[in-house]
Amino acid sequence: MAQPIIQLSLAPELRLFAPAERRTEQTPVAIDGTSTLGHVVESFGVPLTEVGQLLVDGRPVPVSHVPGEGEAVEVRAVERPQRVPGAPLRFLLDVHLGTLARRLRLLGIDAAYEAEDCGDPALAALSAAERRVLLSRDRGLLRRRQIWAGAYVYSDRPDEQLKDVLERFTPDLAPWTRCTACNGPLRDAEKGAVQERLEHGTRRTYDVFAQCTVCDRVYWRGAHHTRLEKIVTDAIRTYGPHGTPTA
Repeated sequence: MAQPIIQLSLAPELRLFAPAERRTEQTPVAIDGTSTLGHVVESFGVPLTEVGQLLVDGRPVPVSHVPGEGEAVEVRAVERPQRVPGAPLRFLLDVHLGTLARRLRLLGIDAAYEAEDCGDPALAALSAAERRVLLSRDRGLLRRRQIWAGAYVYSDRPDEQLKDVLERFTPDLAPWTRCTACNGPLRDAEKGAVQERLEHGTRRTYDVFAQCTVCDRVYWRGAHHTRLEKIVTDAIRTYGPHGTPTA
């Protein structure tokens, strides 16, 4: 007996996840009558973190819907900006997104980062325990049910990654308030209190310092400041202090 068929339509933004032969506007899909629509969508390679509204014959349904013969299913992308309810907006980044983590921290965004590959189960558990949005390019990791919330990072270029996260979540920006090394808060520091940590040239040249309240790392406007300032200026000009895109 032939399996029942549904017609599945992925939003254009989601087709990159599907195998090449399934990136058409509408694809016939065999179903077993027991698998949920969420399972069917994931079988196409699409993480549910990237899925917005699901429509069956034009009506909204949950991911738990079990599709039936002949249904027309439309899978829309998650709406942007995406609101994450119930907790202050905080992120957790996997081992491959270190540069993005540092840039988010530069903008004052709470971004935990696992420099060591602690494994998918541990990352999912940390996301749940601390209610952090897990950012990753690993679709398998984002399919773990334990994660509190997650998002696929679409580019492998740090500039585009930062733009993607800022556009999607519109976090509040507070530049120069977090340690880019450990994510801890920064405080102003008197030169005399940190001078033993400075090289001779730095002590002679700079007078304004900040220090991490967690790891004690000292910051000043050194050789890399111009490059970092551009990242900050571009983000504030484009998204404003509250992360909302400006005209």
